[in-house]
Amino acid sequence: MSNQILQLDRRLFYFVNHDLGNPFFDWLMPLLRNPNVWIPLYVFIFIFCLYRYKKAGAYIIVLLALTFAIADYGSAGLIKNRVKRLRPCHEPALAGTIIVRIPCGSGYSFPSAHASNHFAIACFFSLVFYSRWKYIWWVAIAWAFFISFAQVYVGVHYPFDVTFGALYGLLVGYVVYLLFKKLQPQF
Repeated sequence: MSNQILQLDRRLFYFVNHDLGNPFFDWLMPLLRNPNVWIPLYVFIFIFCLYRYKKAGAYIIVLLALTFAIADYGSAGLIKNRVKRLRPCHEPALAGTIIVRIPCGSGYSFPSAHASNHFAIACFFSLVFYSRWKYIWWVAIAWAFFISFAQVYVGVHYPFDVTFGALYGLLVGYVVYLLFKKLQPQF
């Protein structure tokens, strides 16, 4: 990345990590990125799909799992290991200036796998059910956005990490949705 883009990314990171800091976000954002909070929602989605849509629901679940697998493998397995961008909480240039609200963790920063995975799931699920529930797109995208925003707020990702992760996730979700449309059982 060019130096100007990196500087903009760091300024945006500082704005979210410092300037938006408040006690409510300090409580909420670590909670939002915690799998114990969002896994029950995904379990509910699986049960709902199976119960309500039977065979078509099982098909949706398989493609939802495929969506997650492609998004996660692409972001965490392929891209991160090639780009090798340090997380903000590991960046020597930011030492002493960053507010780390959770343990930093290992691995690289670009792109955010949380953003990729949640936007992929949100996109796929929203497109599948949009004709039945028009509002689902906004709810699902807001959910993915807040989980992604939390990554920056707590200090483990830069804004461009989550932006690219979100765009990649949307692409994956859309491509798997096209597969769903092509192969779908009666739904």
